Amino acid sequence: MTADVRKILALTTSRADWGHLSSPLQHLMVQSQVHLSLVAMGSHLSPEFGMTVDQIESDGFKVDHRIECLLSSDSDVGMAKTIGVATLSIAELLDRERPDLLLLIADRYEMLAPAAAALALRIPVAHIEGGEVSEGAIDHAVRQALTAISHIHLVPTETARRRVLQFGEEPWRVHTVGAPSIDHLHAGTSAPRSEVEEALEVSLDPAPLVVAWHPVTLDEKLCHETDPLFEALEEVEGSIIFCFPNADAGSREIKDRVQQFCDNRVDSHLFVNLRHQLYWGLLQHAAAIVGNSSSGIMEAPSLSLPCLNIGRRQQGRERSRCIVDVPAHKDAIIAGIEFVRGREFRETLTGMENPYGDGRAGQRIAEILATIDLGPRLLEKRALPADRIPEPPCWPEDEFSNTPQSLPG
Repeated sequence: MTADVRKILALTTSRADWGHLSSPLQHLMVQSQVHLSLVAMGSHLSPEFGMTVDQIESDGFKVDHRIECLLSSDSDVGMAKTIGVATLSIAELLDRERPDLLLLIADRYEMLAPAAAALALRIPVAHIEGGEVSEGAIDHAVRQALTAISHIHLVPTETARRRVLQFGEEPWRVHTVGAPSIDHLHAGTSAPRSEVEEALEVSLDPAPLVVAWHPVTLDEKLCHETDPLFEALEEVEGSIIFCFPNADAGSREIKDRVQQFCDNRVDSHLFVNLRHQLYWGLLQHAAAIVGNSSSGIMEAPSLSLPCLNIGRRQQGRERSRCIVDVPAHKDAIIAGIEFVRGREFRETLTGMENPYGDGRAGQRIAEILATIDLGPRLLEKRALPADRIPEPPCWPEDEFSNTPQSLPG
């Protein structure tokens, strides 16, 4: 390897971030001045969650390092211990590899491990999708912690950029690139309808509801928002396709609840892991996406797909007009589902734009990482002078969430 080639080590923890990371990596692989290596860890290596490391390789990527760290548990203590186990292994890997740059993405709690190890080892960190907000989950605090540690910020929107600047980051470090998860939708790599139906062994006529429901990790009791969802779904007619929950505390309880629901409904199905091409193809032919997943916030707008966002988990994110918010109450969820899959609402979404970008985020990210100055000033993060610190915004207590579109009436 020549001296002018920079070593970039990228890390993925689960299918939750792989759909976002794969586009930047595709573009980094063709950069002649970049030597890219990839670490897979966490639920990627878990049979319970579909052994998704195999999907990474089937997508044409080489997995250079595998880190076993996910405890076979369903508790918050298991999450905390997973961070510790991951830190020990990643510290050894980073010491051995000594990359010029560590590339992290989004807000999974496992990302705290590589960020902390890189900080101690003086390895610069580039972070994708900082400046976002999800106030109803620990993801929000994780994302802010990653922002504080990182040296290069690759943010999805101008609003996210302003937030990162308000943290005190120097403007030259912060780049608005878009959300790379929607690159694939613009590139036309989604599976066609016939392939989706054949692979899932389901009919997409009539169009199904897609339900993506994850634990609300700030709630001590999972049932607080999960019970109303399933009580509502019991009264909803039509085909329902469930996606597997993330590997957070409470995921097994949700999985068991979904499986019980599907056992009693011949028109409902649970899929442990969908290839991203299949998932995006499914969304293109769905009636709506329902739940509390960031996919409904970030990707549905590119498809003009109605989204019913339930409860607190995605509170605070930027929203498009395809997204309708309801509290986690049975009657509100039933009314919301009826509204978002109605023809009248769907027709209002024609021609809408996605605030999360134009489908070229991966290209922009690769170009920035291939050319940005990796000199000494990258590690030395300077604080704003006291007279330049902006006054914090002041919101009334009832205006913390960014929810411009709620259910009419």
